[in-house]
Amino acid sequence: MLDADFFRRWMTVTAASVNREAQWLTDLDSPIGDADHGSNLQRGFTAVTATLEKEAPETPGAVLTLAGRQLISTVGGASGPLYGTLLRRTGKALGDAAEVTEEQFTDALRTGVDAVMALGGAAPGDKTMIDALVPAVDALAESFAAAKSAAEEGAVATTPLQARKGRASYLGERSIGHQDPGATSSSLLIAALVEAADE
Repeated sequence: MLDADFFRRWMTVTAASVNREAQWLTDLDSPIGDADHGSNLQRGFTAVTATLEKEAPETPGAVLTLAGRQLISTVGGASGPLYGTLLRRTGKALGDAAEVTEEQFTDALRTGVDAVMALGGAAPGDKTMIDALVPAVDALAESFAAAKSAAEEGAVATTPLQARKGRASYLGERSIGHQDPGATSSSLLIAALVEAADE
């Protein structure tokens, strides 16, 4: 069973990972975006961990809802609303339970990913965070490790694609040959589940 502590650890591990990889995310964003993806997410997840320490929500749903709200209010660009929606909708889907099963979490995360697709209008193959998140949710039924692998493969697979959504889509064919920063940061979020479960 997964409790509030697990979800707090997930956010803390994600924040540390984003911190570590912020320059890489920004480097990926540089040729096809605004070159601020790393710094934006760094600011957002730093705020998330600070808020979770201060407010200490007691249920998995409350942890993710609060984290999502924080990202929406602190992250600029498209990343804030997209990541915020992902976590908020996942949190809402988990409801008020003190503990949730991995199966319930998988279903809730799918609800969150669907909400991101509805908000951004992106589908798999559009060279966005969805390319990492959809395969991750599909693999989550198997294990956190399988989801991590699927997300990482999904992120790398965006490299040869032409962007059809988001800032990179303005570049047309020039977006080909660059790994999508949003898919890459999403793979960090999913990879953090493994570490959070191990702790």
